[in-house]
Amino acid sequence: MSRLPQIGLLGIMQELYDEMIPGITEHQANYARAVAERLAGVADVRFPRPARNRDDVEAVMRELLDAGVDGVAIVMLTYGPAMRTVRALLDTPVPIMLANIQPERSVTAQWDMDDLTYNQGIHGAQDQANALVRCGVPFSVITGDWQSPEFEQAFEDWARAAQTVSSLRRTRVALLGYPMNGMGDILYDPPAMLRRLGAMVVAEDLGPVVERIRAVSDAEVDAVIERHREQFEIAPELPRERHAYAARFEVALRGLLEDKGYAGFSFHFDSIGGDGRFEQLPLLAASALMADGYGFAAEGDTNTATLMCAGQTLIGDAHFSEMYAMDWELDSMLISHMGEGNWKIARADRPVRLIDRPLGIGRLDNPPTPVFMAQPGPATTAALVPLEGELYRLVVGQGEVLDTPELPKVEMHHFHFRPERGMRAFMDDWLTLGGPHHFVMNLGEQAVRWRRLAELLDLEYVEI
Repeated sequence: MSRLPQIGLLGIMQELYDEMIPGITEHQANYARAVAERLAGVADVRFPRPARNRDDVEAVMRELLDAGVDGVAIVMLTYGPAMRTVRALLDTPVPIMLANIQPERSVTAQWDMDDLTYNQGIHGAQDQANALVRCGVPFSVITGDWQSPEFEQAFEDWARAAQTVSSLRRTRVALLGYPMNGMGDILYDPPAMLRRLGAMVVAEDLGPVVERIRAVSDAEVDAVIERHREQFEIAPELPRERHAYAARFEVALRGLLEDKGYAGFSFHFDSIGGDGRFEQLPLLAASALMADGYGFAAEGDTNTATLMCAGQTLIGDAHFSEMYAMDWELDSMLISHMGEGNWKIARADRPVRLIDRPLGIGRLDNPPTPVFMAQPGPATTAALVPLEGELYRLVVGQGEVLDTPELPKVEMHHFHFRPERGMRAFMDDWLTLGGPHHFVMNLGEQAVRWRRLAELLDLEYVEI
């Protein structure tokens, strides 16, 4: 989330009212500018000028698209015949939202015919929505008081979803080596993913990664280790040479992602371990890159790596993990994974520990591993389920990260997540819906943003 979403505001009215109320165009333009300014904290809203006829609409839309907006919000400045907009909106490649708002909050006894005209956008919105439905153009709707915090929040949620759609269409995910053989819930159809979600998965050979590791300078290693000293509580028994190799791997992977424009990546431990040229699994590198905003998933799971990329843009500080075990006393699932985790979600009152961790998986040397627990409080899980072809299901659940003691013998991130519906009902639904064993988690109540994203991508959305 390095930048605010860029949203175009298409303000629609018609020339008829200029004859009735001289100056109405500028009057309503000032209203549209005020809306844009009101939303400046959550989006970069661009309003060129009112569109009063078909030529205006098409010209404004061209300007907004040429400016690279992530989405277009339609605001009815007065009533405007909807058929004038159809051609421009049929050809629009970015998400569309109809903001059903008006200048004044309440109808008062002081209103005259001018005030009615200024505030008559509701029936223009109905005409506009009807035209979009009949033309098969997908769109979102937000009805609200434009000066209220609720409208600002709803607009931000939609704008982030629109930005995520734009980002996914540019997303490249690196698959390092091969995915885990026999793991069914990570399988996918690459052309279908490209068409529906926009992301492209690119298989990367491991040889160039080895060369990048060898090319990392001692100065770069020292800089990474110094940064780790600021971020982590480093175990004194972690040998310098192991830490240094992990730092080299981090620099090498970061360089690969930056040089080739990847937003995320995935690797399978047997692919790294079986290659014969690596000393460790890059658990620390994966954690550091997640903390810096990259998407990641293990075992070659490019479905979840893609969803992680979406979660980083849509919400930020996305965490990759899986449900490890059930706890009937706490009515929760223990969330953990092999050692890759976004320590940005770590609880603030305990240090993130970097340990020298024996690990038989991969049959390599001990990988330095960050150990932490998530910040207690509300949290949201999301998982992508490929069904058939371009049919995808997004399964989302909300719940709570519990405030529990650390498990001293679990040498990887871990915490308890209690679903809102209770663990039994949640797991029954998750499994019935085909929920995979990898998922994305964000702190906070984030279901609205995931729902908006599913709406814009035309995914089946199920909230547990």
